[in-house]
Amino acid sequence: MYYVGIDVGGMSLKAGIVDDEGKVLFKKAVKTTPGRAGELIVGDLAQLIKDIISESKISEKEIAGVGMGFPGSVWDEKGVVRYCCNINLVDIPMVKMLKEKGINYPIFISNDANCAVLGEAYVGAAKGAKNVVLITIGTGLGTGIFVDGVLLTGNRSAGAEGGHMQINIGGAKCGCDKKGHYEAYASATALLRQAKEACEKHPDSLMNDLFKKHGYEGYCIFNAAEQGDETAKKVIAKFVKYVGMGAVSLCNLFYPEYFLIGGGIANNGPLFIPQLQRYISRNVYGNKYNPKIKVQAAKLLNDAGIIGAACLVMNRAK
Repeated sequence: MYYVGIDVGGMSLKAGIVDDEGKVLFKKAVKTTPGRAGELIVGDLAQLIKDIISESKISEKEIAGVGMGFPGSVWDEKGVVRYCCNINLVDIPMVKMLKEKGINYPIFISNDANCAVLGEAYVGAAKGAKNVVLITIGTGLGTGIFVDGVLLTGNRSAGAEGGHMQINIGGAKCGCDKKGHYEAYASATALLRQAKEACEKHPDSLMNDLFKKHGYEGYCIFNAAEQGDETAKKVIAKFVKYVGMGAVSLCNLFYPEYFLIGGGIANNGPLFIPQLQRYISRNVYGNKYNPKIKVQAAKLLNDAGIIGAACLVMNRAK
């Protein structure tokens, strides 16, 4: 069978036809306009689904269903997108509206981090594992939790928001306006803030020179560290501890076989992943007696959203 996976983002809607092995056979994307009415976005999605099936030349009878991942709050079971802050979707009965627009396949929706962990557990870096925790480090910090072969989403799919665990009472402000959340310390946004603060104290650092030349981009931090810049190395080491604090809490709760890192920072694995592995291995409860938790970069990369969304259909088909 084949599956349609759709990655819904603030700037584009990306769709793919995915096979049982998680291979993307055909892709198509359309741009979205920020602030566009929710009903029009639903129309774009319906047309994209019709177009990709038609253009792929795959028989409609071979399509098992459509999976969709959204960057926001989703009520999976009811097929409702509660709220996506980067897209104008508020209390949209997505599945119902798509059915009304002629999409007659089974449709499943979820938060994009939930999709990502399913994809990695089914066909990615943790293929075959039954217990996987994934964090996506980007503008914010998302978490996907897969325990004993089941995707955990909480009451009315409102749970699994590990980025909003409180790790420092009254600390830095999070993107949700609350203070002291994991995301406020362990997102890519937080890393850049920490790097800027370090540059103010060390204006003669190579990292600061690279920022002046290329702008405040995350790769400048890692490039500087690779070239031996002590300021950059200290920023990364401190950031690893912030990421590790939340990671250890998640590991103590769920004790996964794999703890996966998604997002662009995973591309800097040699400087980041080994340090995080050591931190988790040293600090997780029962570390001397329990199985080792493997820390790895997520594998699916640019197609993670499409493949993960397709895995929502595979998951329901089990």
